[in-house]
Amino acid sequence: MNSDNVIAKVKDKVTTQDYTPTTQITGVEILELKEFVDDGGSFLELARLQTGLLQAKPDFTVRQINFSLVQPGGIKAFHLHYNQNECWFVPPAQRLLLGLYDVRQDSATAEVTMRLALGGHKARLVFIPAGVAHGVANLENTAGNLIYLADQNFSLEQPDEQRLPYDILGADFWQRRKE
Repeated sequence: MNSDNVIAKVKDKVTTQDYTPTTQITGVEILELKEFVDDGGSFLELARLQTGLLQAKPDFTVRQINFSLVQPGGIKAFHLHYNQNECWFVPPAQRLLLGLYDVRQDSATAEVTMRLALGGHKARLVFIPAGVAHGVANLENTAGNLIYLADQNFSLEQPDEQRLPYDILGADFWQRRKE
């Protein structure tokens, strides 16, 4: 079939999806994990530490492990750290949308954005370097769990956490895309 065979009332609505690879933000890394599945469930080794070093990313020293519950429809965004690096994980049986925005002025990927579905039957960590604004949205109907590792301890007296408006990239950034 060719485009001449498409009925007139939909012909002007037909588009081609863009399959061009998205630009990767400099310093962001996706680290594949091994999940072992059997009849009774699954086992996933999230982090193997040796003197605080993350085996999947040996130059990352874990100082704090955090858990966040994201309610259905919840958006926790955007924030950034000037000094702290993080590794984010969502259990494979769940699904959360990670949003990234490179606000580092001297970065080769300054102003580049990324959207990644975390979980979604994939076992992986995402390394987020300092200076990359990040946030999460739960587009599902059930609560989602986010576990993240940080290379600094949080300080109430001198927090290394700065906020940006959740809609700095437009409110539609956090919407489910229909493609």
